[in-house]
Formats: sequence, structure tokens, C-alpha cells
Amino acid sequence: MDPTPAALLANTLSFVVYVIAAFWYVVPWLQKRERAAALIPLLWVHAFRHVALQVFSAQKAGLAIPDHLRDQIAFGDVAGMLLALLALLALRRRARLAVPLTWLFTIVTLADLLNALIGGMREGMLGAASGVTWLILVFYVPALWTTLALIVWQLVSRRTQLLGEA
Repeated sequence: MDPTPAALLANTLSFVVYVIAAFWYVVPWLQKRERAAALIPLLWVHAFRHVALQVFSAQKAGLAIPDHLRDQIAFGDVAGMLLALLALLALRRRARLAVPLTWLFTIVTLADLLNALIGGMREGMLGAASGVTWLILVFYVPALWTTLALIVWQLVSRRTQLLGEA
């Protein structure tokens, strides 16, 4: 099988598995938690986005990624990671800025993931990825999209609740 369809199939299958797991296990669990406690584990998934910095070593190892796209992906993910950590800290303290910080994280992450998706498709990166980069694209990126959707759902569906309310 050609690398691009294989990576696309693996990515799609990961999405399917994450969505099934989300509906069967995560959604019911989140519904039983108070607002802050529901958002916190979803944000933890994004706390490790600095793994995107591996794109610098992947490029040195032969990944044909343009410098501008490499920089956008790496620094966009680091920005998202830092915002996730700030939101986590604010949620843990039940600070008044927790929800606005979580929304800021959500908007920045949505823009970053869309930018990386569009740039990656334009440059044919899915078929060019291998090793750690391939694993990130087919396992971690679908987890980021899935948890981002769950964060938006929590923010919208519980918009009238205080942080400590279930």
C-alpha cells in the first residue's frame, strides 16, 4: 500500500476508535463530574503537545517539510501546550479566569490544528511522515481533535454552571 493512503487509513481508524471510546466511556464519565473536574483531564491530553518539537529532528533526518510549516507546527503546538497548562492551573484553583483561558486555548488550538492540517495536506506531509512523526500524526493528532471537541462540548453545554457545579 502506498504511504499516503496507509497513513490516511491509520488516521481514520484512530479517529473511529477515539470517538467510540469517547461516547462509550468519556462522555458518561464527564457528565458525572463537576465542570472544572470534567475539563481538566481533557486539557491534560494537550499538555504534551511539545512533542511537536521533534519536527526539527525529523527534518534533519530527511522529512521534507518547508521551514515555514515546520515553525508553524512546532511553535503553534508549544503555544497550545502553554495555554493548556495555564488553563489547567486556573481550573485547579477554580480561578475566575479559568473558563476564558480555556476558551482562549480552544480558539488557538483550533486555529493551530486547522493550519497544520491544511499546510500538511498542501505539502503532502501525511505520506512523507515516518517514525515518530507518523505515530504523532496517526495517534496523537486524532486524540487532540477528539478532546478538543469534548472541551468545546463541555464549555458550551455547561456555560451557565459555575466551575464547582456538576
